[in-house]
Amino acid sequence: MPDSLTSELTSYYDTVPYDSHPFPQSAMEHLEALAFLFGLDAPPPAKARVLELGCAAGGNLIPFAARHPEAHAIGIDLSPVQVAQGTAAIGRAGLSNIELKAFNLADIDASFGQFDYIVCHGVYSWVPGPVQDAILRICSENLAPTGVAYVSYNVYPGWKAREIVRDAMILRGGPRDTPEEKLSYARGMLDFLEQSARADSVLKKTLEEAMPIVRNANSSYLLHEFLEPCNAPCYFKEFVARADAHGLAYLCDAEPSTMFVQNYGDKVRDPLLRECGGSQIMMEQYLDFLVNRTFRQTLLVKQTQAAHIRYKLDPARIRSLEFAGIFRADDGGALTLDAREQPCSAMRGLKVTLRLPVHKAVAQLLDTRYPASISASALIEAASGLTGQPQAAIESAAMAMLEELLILGALRIRRTPVSAADEVSGLPQALPAVRGASGLASGVGATANTCNQWHEPVVLTLLEQSLLPLLDGTHSHDALAEHLEAEVRSDRLRFVKDDKPLTDPSAVREFARQQVSLALDGLRRKALLTG
Repeated sequence: MPDSLTSELTSYYDTVPYDSHPFPQSAMEHLEALAFLFGLDAPPPAKARVLELGCAAGGNLIPFAARHPEAHAIGIDLSPVQVAQGTAAIGRAGLSNIELKAFNLADIDASFGQFDYIVCHGVYSWVPGPVQDAILRICSENLAPTGVAYVSYNVYPGWKAREIVRDAMILRGGPRDTPEEKLSYARGMLDFLEQSARADSVLKKTLEEAMPIVRNANSSYLLHEFLEPCNAPCYFKEFVARADAHGLAYLCDAEPSTMFVQNYGDKVRDPLLRECGGSQIMMEQYLDFLVNRTFRQTLLVKQTQAAHIRYKLDPARIRSLEFAGIFRADDGGALTLDAREQPCSAMRGLKVTLRLPVHKAVAQLLDTRYPASISASALIEAASGLTGQPQAAIESAAMAMLEELLILGALRIRRTPVSAADEVSGLPQALPAVRGASGLASGVGATANTCNQWHEPVVLTLLEQSLLPLLDGTHSHDALAEHLEAEVRSDRLRFVKDDKPLTDPSAVREFARQQVSLALDGLRRKALLTG
């Protein structure tokens, strides 16, 4: 990359830091589970060496290091400003197994060593071609023999339309001096085009798709996605070919439900199965056209691993996974263990209809334990107890259900149990890194963000912020309530009931106990309490 462009990109990220937070699809535990699902045995994350390219302030890497003290993580980013922010956060969390470096990733060589997992989120499409080659070179040369690399990037055909929007935004906003001016003028350009475009034009249809994104996204995302000097989408097939030239093989997508042609209906499945002749890559390229896909999160492995990849799911491997899921009956009632059909809402807004008692028992067990995971064997044993049927009689139906839900995308999977509490204990506990997150003890406002045990960003209420620093396994519910009472007396917290502040000590005491119970249950459901 020319020095001038390197300086421009560095300055851009120093001035407008990229929003640094966890990306669940890039979690090492998730990558390990996907590799296992498709026939490979990736290194256990608990003791893995991990490299993140474009780590920003460490929002995606620090939580991993906190979950796995025996792992070692290195983050690389061009922006010294963001690296300094992340290094300060590491110090506050008291972590010794992670380091962030202000470094040009193109300079990474064999001296960095090999890594079990390499993550590159939000970088590949936003750098010039030589740096893209460097990313793939690193994913090949610095990847351990059984390691997994994750790379996200913008793709065609969906970005064909968005390029029109980007070009228009750059035309008016690009020449401005400050990021704020660039974005303001760029938004003005889109407002003008939206008002002026003919109703039947391609531009009008493009703007109808893009304007909700522009209006709802934060400034950091818009500046980096639409106004950065570089944004180079590609077709999925082209990306795989470039990876192949670097000795890498396509494993799967980080959202595997997008890979299964049966999710698109019989009219799509049957013709594509005939057309693509068993090629998973061609199948997915066709599907990208079908859904007008704009973004991909691709897992790569060394080509020596390619012969072991299996896209036909192995029941024995599914049986070895840990599962988690949410299932709520659409009528708001409980799941009934009978043969009555019950439509349900599952994760990601997916709809499923449960018919058999064993299916309802499995769904009920998953939902009750969530966010804790449960093994297939434990699910079958517990479902046997709920339905009163022998395990041998329900195993086939239960396993078929898990496979169908997995293909649909209605389950989360892991190779090892997720250390999230399935109930609130008398002495609740959260991870030290979560308890010690910056600003919690003093309060940072009405809401704050942290990372849970599923590597998801979660929002904390002011009450949850107040309690989290105390959740070290030594404070009872009564002690937590007394803490809230003290916060109210010192005016750091206010209790309001019927639009009026509570001041009577006995009323405050009773309300505090109620709020502790509600807050702890909320923290458990957010996967912030450990099991």
